[in-house]
Amino acid sequence: MALFASLTENDFSHIHAPIDDLAYRSGETLHAEGQVARGVYTLRSGMLKLSRVTADGRQRILRLLRPGDVVGLEALATERYDSDAIALTDATVCRIPTEVIHHLSQQSPRMHAGLLNKWQKALREADDWLAAINFGTARQRVGQFVLKMRHSTDPSLSTLFSRDDMGAMMDLKLETVSREVSRLVKVGAIKAVDKQGRLYRILDESLLLSPDN
Repeated sequence: MALFASLTENDFSHIHAPIDDLAYRSGETLHAEGQVARGVYTLRSGMLKLSRVTADGRQRILRLLRPGDVVGLEALATERYDSDAIALTDATVCRIPTEVIHHLSQQSPRMHAGLLNKWQKALREADDWLAAINFGTARQRVGQFVLKMRHSTDPSLSTLFSRDDMGAMMDLKLETVSREVSRLVKVGAIKAVDKQGRLYRILDESLLLSPDN
């Protein structure tokens, strides 16, 4: 449904290559930066991160993907993936061969328009993501991150990750992220729900964005 929601039964008759259902464990790589692209992925469950290694050897996480998002659309233009796609949690995906996407796009104006919309949405979300969590003080960045990671079904819950990953997303040191998360708990902005420090309940949203709380 992520890519094909607008297609008709006749459109699907043009598909002559297999669409694979794949499962990845947390930490496994779907594709690597620069790798020749064989397919585009749609995320069914779990979460993925898109990352690159900077010139000085640091990992920078460009974007997080959730169910319904499309992975690797850039490959339709460049034939190569422009980032690493790594499972942040156990994840299931559909892998659609690039030749299927190209063929359907040529055969169906609806498919072509849908691809353009997906591409635009991905670029807008990447810009919004960077704007939200890469500006301001360390405590404001972490607060914005907590809000960005709210659950769609229960906005009072937020899922965080390893402090290394969070630091790579916000361009902060691991120690800084750990300190700011602990401070948010101390002032009553959030409360840990699990023992692993991954799931938090948001208690006071205003405290998350205050620079001096």
